Amino acid sequence: MRDLDEDALLARIFPRLPLGAATIVPPGDDAAVVAAPDGRFVVTTDVLVEDRHFRRRWSSGEDVGRRAAVQNLADIAAMGARPTSVVVSLVVPAELPVDWVEGLAQGLAAECAPSGVGVVGGDLSGGPLVVVAVTAHGDLEGRDPVRRGGARPGDVVAHAGVRGRSAAGWALLEAGRAAVDPDLVQAYLRPTAPLASGVDAARAGATSMLDVSDGLLRDAARIARASGVVLDLVGPAAFASDLAALDEAAAALGHDPGEWVMTGGEDHGLLATFPPDATLPAGFVACGRVLEGPPAALVAGQVWAGGSGWDHFRG
Repeated sequence: MRDLDEDALLARIFPRLPLGAATIVPPGDDAAVVAAPDGRFVVTTDVLVEDRHFRRRWSSGEDVGRRAAVQNLADIAAMGARPTSVVVSLVVPAELPVDWVEGLAQGLAAECAPSGVGVVGGDLSGGPLVVVAVTAHGDLEGRDPVRRGGARPGDVVAHAGVRGRSAAGWALLEAGRAAVDPDLVQAYLRPTAPLASGVDAARAGATSMLDVSDGLLRDAARIARASGVVLDLVGPAAFASDLAALDEAAAALGHDPGEWVMTGGEDHGLLATFPPDATLPAGFVACGRVLEGPPAALVAGQVWAGGSGWDHFRG
């Protein structure tokens, strides 16, 4: 990086990035302009810090670009909105190879372009570690946002996406056992999110929704607190496909795969609640009920005896 100035680096990055259909003024001025035909826009931001959220010895620039995009686009989808654009702030050390940053741009493009999302600008700075901060925007297209506080007793709890795979992939990398299951490692390095399912859930009448980034139980508890209800989830045995995918890694590491399913983070699925008479959109699987009571997330009526999910300050 020390061999390039900022303009030279941007000249390498910009051609790799999608503009998106909503972009009116692309990168090149002091700010971009993005259409907001609804009259409102949804905005979220997230950050990836080297050696806290990723390690360069594990992750290529493209891996980190994909993760940075997915975790933000999933937050937009969780509001029932369609992602439209992102801006990216990047801190890099002077000794970082330029092709790592080019890979980051490729990863952002790979996740954003298929959804018509533009990468419309950002900022660059030097620093001792790689830090990638993404701010994403979305269009509600005339719908009300789906918030965390709308779940009501009697609602069905449902989930779209996979559970536990990113956590299992991280555990394999941490243990130096990546060869046991490369697919799970890939699920950690490059998680995928059911982005279209957010709009589908909003159209189907979802009463609450969020992106499962910190674990199914921890994020279910967030809906419970916001809504003043109990979310009573089914046990991990109900997630047969996830348990089967985790089985080999769990055996190799001596870990309970059900713990990954219930508390593993960064799969970026969508957890939502729906009225009892609603037809669940394709991709959503019923996984519990909303009950009256002091706010809590339970498993088959009981407090989960295992872990509680990811916490940014306690790990």
